[in-house]
Amino acid sequence: MSSSELTPTSTAVDWDGWRPRDTSTLVFVLRGREVLLIRKRRGLGAGKINGPGGRLEPGETLLQCAVREVEEELRITPLELSHRGRLSFQFMDGYSMLMHVYVAMSFRGCPETTAEAIPQWTPLDALPFEQMWADDVLWLPRVLRGESVEGRFVFDGDVLLASELF
Repeated sequence: MSSSELTPTSTAVDWDGWRPRDTSTLVFVLRGREVLLIRKRRGLGAGKINGPGGRLEPGETLLQCAVREVEEELRITPLELSHRGRLSFQFMDGYSMLMHVYVAMSFRGCPETTAEAIPQWTPLDALPFEQMWADDVLWLPRVLRGESVEGRFVFDGDVLLASELF
């Protein structure tokens, strides 16, 4: 197990008994040496750059959720998806989320701006971490290299208080 930026705050979370309020997916669509990112227009993380994704709906599988969210946010269908991670997020305001990370090796359609997201193709070697969630720099490069990750993160609003990667 490797850790980074661990603080005493991480011990305030009972990770053994932890249960997320929401389960969600996050998808990174690849095209050669680029990844399709979005500028989120609303909801949690509005204004930040990330991959498309969102909450699991009742009766939906994780894979169905991943595809649906990309279709809703970008009007494309991700193909050849592989599960690459499981990330647990605890916010100091009480909100919690378990996020499943996917990579899509191809897609059908042409990305469009929607009410939820503005698409942007980004070179893999020029990810805009300063405009992303603070934890992304810790795990996203590994995912984009083909690795799988598991991690736990504690946030106070936008501020990363603690992180742990496995």
